[in-house]
Amino acid sequence: MTIQMDDAYKFVFRGLLTEQALDRAGRRTRDHGVAVDAEFVRALSLDLLDDNLVATARSMATVYTAIAAFENSIRSLISTVLIEQVDEEWWDKCVSEKIRKRAEAKLKEEEKFRWHSQRGQDPIYYTLMGDLVSIVRQNWDHLEPYFPSIEWVTSVLDTIERSRNVIMHSGVLQRSDVERVGILIRDWVKQVGA
Repeated sequence: MTIQMDDAYKFVFRGLLTEQALDRAGRRTRDHGVAVDAEFVRALSLDLLDDNLVATARSMATVYTAIAAFENSIRSLISTVLIEQVDEEWWDKCVSEKIRKRAEAKLKEEEKFRWHSQRGQDPIYYTLMGDLVSIVRQNWDHLEPYFPSIEWVTSVLDTIERSRNVIMHSGVLQRSDVERVGILIRDWVKQVGA
């Protein structure tokens, strides 16, 4: 574990040095809002936690940002296409009862805790990545123009979900896993669009 944390710390530190060098060289960047807000740092008591663990978590937070945006872009694509091609009732008409019931149960469970933020109002935001593959498969006639094959969709989502699950349970991805996620996201965007 120590070797893995040391490697992660070195990886993060090299990344920070690279970022600083690029900034000094005058690079232009898009602001994706990943800068840590000092107010949040105080509110979360990050200064009380081990610096190495915080640095590693921050590096994985960047990967999480990419995966979360990717996952929600899939939900948006599915919703948009099915609303256009079916109608506003696409969720009831185009999604299997099993997926609908599971997602709607999660939504109802979250509604009980009004004091806490929810994932969203739309049931598709309560689906798993595997559910998204199933929804694409169930509606292949509408979604086929966006993808080379259902096997490709399955392969991309299964691989990214594997990395997602590591991060969601406070794990640390190896650089090769991070690079794989990046390659798959780039491939997806080239194929499907942003």
